Amino acid sequence: MGAGSSRYRQIGAVLRRHGLGVLAGVLGLGGLVPFHRGALGHARQEDPYTNPEHVRVALEELGPTFVKLGQILSTRHDLLPAAWVAEFAKLQDDVAAAPWEGIRDVLREELGADPEHVFAQFDPVPLAAASIGQAYAATLHDGTEVVVKVRRPGVVAQVHEDLDILRNLADRADRRWDAIRQYDLPGLVEEFSRTLRAELDYLQEARNAERFAQEFAHAARVRIPRVHGETTTSRVLTLERMSGVRIDDLEGLDAAGIDRVALARLGADIVLTMVFDNRFFHADPHPGNMFVQPDGALALIDFGMVGELTEQTTDGLAGIVLAFTRDDPDTLTTALIELSRTADVVDRAGLRQAITAFTARYRGRSLSEISSQSCSSSCSASCSSTSCTFRRRRRCCSKC
Repeated sequence: MGAGSSRYRQIGAVLRRHGLGVLAGVLGLGGLVPFHRGALGHARQEDPYTNPEHVRVALEELGPTFVKLGQILSTRHDLLPAAWVAEFAKLQDDVAAAPWEGIRDVLREELGADPEHVFAQFDPVPLAAASIGQAYAATLHDGTEVVVKVRRPGVVAQVHEDLDILRNLADRADRRWDAIRQYDLPGLVEEFSRTLRAELDYLQEARNAERFAQEFAHAARVRIPRVHGETTTSRVLTLERMSGVRIDDLEGLDAAGIDRVALARLGADIVLTMVFDNRFFHADPHPGNMFVQPDGALALIDFGMVGELTEQTTDGLAGIVLAFTRDDPDTLTTALIELSRTADVVDRAGLRQAITAFTARYRGRSLSEISSQSCSSSCSASCSSTSCTFRRRRRCCSKC
């Protein structure tokens, strides 16, 4: 395994400690650390952690690359049960902060002076600590309140090493685990790697923020923080401070008199504009990156992870939406197949049958009438085809 073998051992040891021995075996780490061959959840009876907590703590222990993976998973309600999503959501805010001394050194090296000289005021207690960097409240000499993001010391080398390891582990899993092969795990890791490497460069994030500001310049109810270029480098990013209530703080929204229905429509409009008009979208839309201002406007922050869509992809997505609203299973089947990438031969008739069953169950129902409790029965209906991949795997979906 070369020079990074100690990191492989560290990953293996963390997985073992949290009862993930089977996963480590599939990834080919069993030869480095002796594992107890148990399934996830076979912990001691007095174990204080639940399964989701074990995985979340393991990701924290493994550092920024794995924390970022957990943050992405925390937004995937379509893939994970609610308990897992809720646990991974803690990684959005509860990442341990790096020591101030190291952060101060980065600021001095990048800005040429101590922070108390560069800024009129600088609070050394971080507002937030994330996987890649930490955010601090500061005030410019002209009185402007800003947030200063500082990249964690040593994070670049650690992320690059971990991404190389993840690529190797994905290739191994793809060869050893038949059930995972259809998902193109190496391709997913490659896409994740490109995104995370870009997130390490705060100059790129600054350019992303400026592009969003330009795209939404005429949207009165969308706020994008201004970039202060004179105190921005590849390791330090200074942005206008956005105040407001977190979008998932329902009590706070009600106390502020925010119309939640109007807010939901605004959020939907923003997403549709990003995808179908701009084809440039915010790729890390967890609640910690969205703040509702007193006038009901929505402020977006953290533009390190973005995505771009081709015209062909947006046309395909539009086709799916139109086919769904028109209750046209044939067109919907075609659109899904055209957008999908799979090495398997698609059973078109089986897919159409599954789509028909699924749409029939939810047609005419409001979101308030749909709950995760209905997942199992809808899965049973949509997995009726004998060729259904989920049925062959003897499960329907990750929620059931």
